[in-house]
Amino acid sequence: MAVHASRRLVLQWTFRGTPCRLISGLNVGNLDKQQTVSIYRNLCSRNDKHATEHATGPCRVEMLSSLVDLGFTESQAEQLARGTSDGRAGHAATQHLSTLSALVALGLNPSSVLKVVEKCPELLRVKEAQLQQRVDNLRKLGLVEGSLQRVVSHYPQLLTLPRKRVISVSRFLREKCLFTGQQVTEILRDTPAIVQEDMSQLEYKFQYAYFRMGIRQPEMLKAGLFRVSLEEVRCRHAFLERRGLYQTPDKKGQTRIANPKLKDFLAVPEDAFLSQVALATQEEFEVFRKLTAREMLEEEEDELESGDEDDDDDEDSEEGYESEGRGSVGYRKRKK
Repeated sequence: MAVHASRRLVLQWTFRGTPCRLISGLNVGNLDKQQTVSIYRNLCSRNDKHATEHATGPCRVEMLSSLVDLGFTESQAEQLARGTSDGRAGHAATQHLSTLSALVALGLNPSSVLKVVEKCPELLRVKEAQLQQRVDNLRKLGLVEGSLQRVVSHYPQLLTLPRKRVISVSRFLREKCLFTGQQVTEILRDTPAIVQEDMSQLEYKFQYAYFRMGIRQPEMLKAGLFRVSLEEVRCRHAFLERRGLYQTPDKKGQTRIANPKLKDFLAVPEDAFLSQVALATQEEFEVFRKLTAREMLEEEEDELESGDEDDDDDEDSEEGYESEGRGSVGYRKRKK
């Protein structure tokens, strides 16, 4: 009797706020321990759902109203509320709303904001103050109104990165690759994804184009060098070179043949490269690509084997753009 009475008291105390219809008719005295636990879990689940609906309902309505006030249509507001709140209320919804407000204040129209959020939902987790600091930093780096909005719309991931990372890459391009401030701005505007690349690979790509191909900074920008992978740059250049269509300039910058412009063979589709510049078939290029990939793999393996010997010579990386791996020694220290 004492056990049954205890169960009844526990249930009555636990569900004292539960509607009577949910527990009416229960003969607690006839329930064993397992049945009691099962009822407890079931009613807790119902109570939690009821509490959640009660908490999120007003918050959702308030968020929808705020989104409409920002200029979103009702359908856009509904879409954002479904995609951003994820069933949560309170602080998370408030932060999402403040981030959306900051994007609108940046100059993006509601349709663009919707696309930005779909493309990069993690942007909603960035606090408004951090977002504003990152936007201000991009302005300091030369991205003016118009360019700034286009960059954010095209590559919103840029605003999810710490400000120090963007500053680090910009400084690296100026000090290691000797681009001017204006050229760095152009790179950030045309190739914003560069801020997430490994800087050792960036340095290798730059030095390969500069020393091995004889390309200078202005031509690199015109050809969109940093939009193309290192493997593709090496493969196309080496293919032309071995077919006698490209020659590394001498110390005076002169060649015995007229090299094609970098933009004419790098910033074009592969079929145009083959038919108009390389004058070769797709099959020939595919065979060569496989051979080049094998050579690059062998180079990397050789570097890893000799990496320990070079560690003492690689302590000259400056603060702000430290090396991000063992492949950071640069083109001039690699096998040619």
